[in-house]
Amino acid sequence: MGGYITDLTIVALLVIGITAVMGVVTNGIGEKLFGGKRKSEFVDQSARMQTGWKTVGGQKK
Repeated sequence: MGGYITDLTIVALLVIGITAVMGVVTNGIGEKLFGGKRKSEFVDQSARMQTGWKTVGGQKK
């Protein structure tokens, strides 16, 4: 019974891990191939929203 639970856990972790990695890789390929000139649209919008905000935390340089 212990071997069955161990095997089930290993297979479950592999399925979840492979699915997560494939999602990230597929997203990266999709952005590179089909992103066009709007690849960084959301990053740019976020940066525009944050202009003028105070920096919080971290070390002062």
